[in-house]
Amino acid sequence: MNPKKLAERFPILDFDPLSEAILRPNHEGLEIDFPSHLVLCFFREVIEKVVAENNARELYTVRSEIKPFPFYEIEVEGKRLAITQLGVGAPMAAMQMEIGVALGARYVVACGGCGVLDREIACGHILLPTSAFREEGCSYHYLPPSAEVELDEKMVGILEDTLKKNGVDYLRTKTWTTDAAYRETERKAAAYLARGCLAVEMEVAALAAVAKFRGVDFAQYLYAGDAVVAKQWDKRGWTDRTEIRENLFWLSVEACLKMGE
Repeated sequence: MNPKKLAERFPILDFDPLSEAILRPNHEGLEIDFPSHLVLCFFREVIEKVVAENNARELYTVRSEIKPFPFYEIEVEGKRLAITQLGVGAPMAAMQMEIGVALGARYVVACGGCGVLDREIACGHILLPTSAFREEGCSYHYLPPSAEVELDEKMVGILEDTLKKNGVDYLRTKTWTTDAAYRETERKAAAYLARGCLAVEMEVAALAAVAKFRGVDFAQYLYAGDAVVAKQWDKRGWTDRTEIRENLFWLSVEACLKMGE
């Protein structure tokens, strides 16, 4: 079937490479003195603590029906850095990244949690995505159809070097990005594990696609959360791992500030 007919049958495959859309990420045309380095963090309590303890300055706020998502600026070892909490799910996370890039970010690191497809991976273990299977919809608006989106190996290497420098154990892995948390079936979990995925999450493919489309540097840290395994799902209290989450944020900061050097 030719591409046009395929796209008519499956609209998600109708990729439009035009860079400008009707609604733009900086539709207000704001000129903000925005840092070139940006950390996107899913951990609300970590962002709140960092903001409270680091004399953070609010730069811009994304308004949504859920809650406001401010971008803040902090200073780390004399360097400027933007931070924000990401909303869960590819569309919201991608939108926030788009806005950060439109305002001036060029080097972006995200940090979040994930499910693991192998119970032997301990809760809290760090995972370093090298590519993401695109089982969500958002990435298809940024890149032509393909099974995976590769993360930039140079940027992955910077995150990896940061882990090694700090003596942190980790696993490099592919990840399965889905946008349907209650459709992680036994068959799919087994199939993605066989294809090299140790992780399942909801944003990596989209964030990597945005980075490629907008021409910015990006990589992401994950930490192992719930065990998504056949007949034995286990939450493992993963959202309560405050120390792990805070440490992962500061590893992200360190790695992000290395980008572009």
